[in-house]
Amino acid sequence: MENRTNYHSHCSFCDGHAPMEDFVCAAIREGFTAYGISSHAPLPYSTRWTMERRDVPAYLAESRRLKQKYEGKIELYVGLEIDYLDEGWNPSVPFFRALPLDYRIASLHILPDGAGNPVEIDCGMKTFSERMRDCFANDLEAVARAYYATQRRMLRLGGFDVLGHCDKLDSRVEYCRPGITGEPWYRRLREDFLDEVAADGSVMLEVNTKKYEEDAHFFPASAWFPELKRRGIPVVVNSDAHYPERINASRREALEQLYAAGYRSVRELHGGRWQDVPIGL
Repeated sequence: MENRTNYHSHCSFCDGHAPMEDFVCAAIREGFTAYGISSHAPLPYSTRWTMERRDVPAYLAESRRLKQKYEGKIELYVGLEIDYLDEGWNPSVPFFRALPLDYRIASLHILPDGAGNPVEIDCGMKTFSERMRDCFANDLEAVARAYYATQRRMLRLGGFDVLGHCDKLDSRVEYCRPGITGEPWYRRLREDFLDEVAADGSVMLEVNTKKYEEDAHFFPASAWFPELKRRGIPVVVNSDAHYPERINASRREALEQLYAAGYRSVRELHGGRWQDVPIGL
């Protein structure tokens, strides 16, 4: 199988479970042609899962060291997965634009509660349910509207190449209220969001395979794939690996389902340039 690439993975600089070099060595063993590390970017406050701002120079230095060490064996790239927190902290701000990165992934893990306090919504189902009760007055509709509106705002501000796991909220609100994502207003939220991604035309949508082996679910869900294809939205397949042994998880399944939806190519970063590469099955 071709298309042995991955640009979304986390190492010990954030919440990954091994040093950066372990992921690179795993990619070489797996026959990858290109590989990228995208640790969680710093936030203005410390968390258990993001890099500290003071560690960014060391992160970039390690990526340069590994590029030199493994030159000729694999194309290595360095990025960051950057959160939208507010207008002053998102992929478009000068701090992130100035960093010498090969690419940037924009993802939404946090929403403000009614008092403006940041709340992590990318969490386990039970924890999400508790946070809905404690922080959002169980108003699932308001949270869903805020989630997609925030991603649209992030898109308009720009400063990134790939939009990461864009429907991750859906499975969590489904846990709280089964059937909600099939309601007409929720479907319109997603359709309007995809229309804006297509109209923008400057970013790729990530097909994230991280959870597929566990529950046969991609982000976005495979039901989205025909809609993405119909709108001409380019996609990149990533594993969002936090362990080296997971870097190739469910890649084939994602490519097969994209192919079934009408895709004949995916985006890959080669020679420092994003390009359409035929799906090889």
